[in-house]
Amino acid sequence: MPNNTPSSVIFGCEGTTLSRFEKDFFKNVNPLGFILFARNVETPEQLKSLTASLRETVGREDAPVLIDQEGGRVQRLKPPHWKTYPAQKVFGDLYAKNPAAACEAAHLNARLIGRDLKALGIDVDCLPLLDVPVAGAHDVIGDRAFSTDVQAVCDLGMSVCEGLLDEGVMPIIKHIPGHGRSSCDSHLDLPKVTEGRAELEKTDFYPFKHLASAPWAMTAHLLYSSIDSEHPASLSARVIEEVIRGFIGFKGFLICDDLSMKALKGDFASLSRQALDAGCDAVLHCNGKQEEMKAVADGIRPLSSESSERLQRSFSMREKSENKMPFVETQEAVDRIAALLSEAE
Repeated sequence: MPNNTPSSVIFGCEGTTLSRFEKDFFKNVNPLGFILFARNVETPEQLKSLTASLRETVGREDAPVLIDQEGGRVQRLKPPHWKTYPAQKVFGDLYAKNPAAACEAAHLNARLIGRDLKALGIDVDCLPLLDVPVAGAHDVIGDRAFSTDVQAVCDLGMSVCEGLLDEGVMPIIKHIPGHGRSSCDSHLDLPKVTEGRAELEKTDFYPFKHLASAPWAMTAHLLYSSIDSEHPASLSARVIEEVIRGFIGFKGFLICDDLSMKALKGDFASLSRQALDAGCDAVLHCNGKQEEMKAVADGIRPLSSESSERLQRSFSMREKSENKMPFVETQEAVDRIAALLSEAE
């Protein structure tokens, strides 16, 4: 049986069922949890079986299973089995006309997403994005962001977090401390942000400070040269200690973005150690490639006692929030969202 303390890593898997290698590897490494992508998805029944199989490998029914179900161009669950959800910018556009209607629509939309996920055994959604785009930035964020209005991002982000928690799904605020100024796609290269800290605190960092009570957060693979000119945020003790834990005041569970993104340079064992040494509670590796996962496993360690406490606090927050709000029938919510969004047209 695996050790009781999980390892400080979240892994992806390769296909729609687990291979013998994956079953043995996960049992041996005992990752904290798992993340799913479109390559892992066929039908609701298949996905429920996969999430159960993943948890069985580590012997923990509460092992987190994550997914990126944002809406718009980033949704792993698609028709015909699941609804198409709007991009976050749709709610930002409505906020410019009617903030209360936008927050209600975003909250209901998040509840429907959460309901879809919970039925499949997926209990963590990498949502909402709190990034504030600026003119001339790369489109890697684009309409995935709510708005260029900082207050809109704060209010809508809170509505989404509450909506997911209402359905028993953990939200992850991302990409802390802000990805809106990205000059390139961090999947392909390392973006560099040159703005001074005072400006960043008023804009990029501010929505994360507003939602510092969120249970989980995911780091940005960006270099903030005014804070740490050598290390991207995910690998920077200075950014994590001074900005994320310090100025922002985030006390929740912190994971890095995907280690296999090209923004990070180095071997996977070293990158894993650097992220954990910098202050991440766990690292994320998404693509399911066996050799890369083995290398990541060489650089990780069991969750620290402090990280375990943060994790348990996040579980408690989710349990306290689930079913706190009155149940809303799915079709009633769909109709209400459509009526609210019609105001933005």
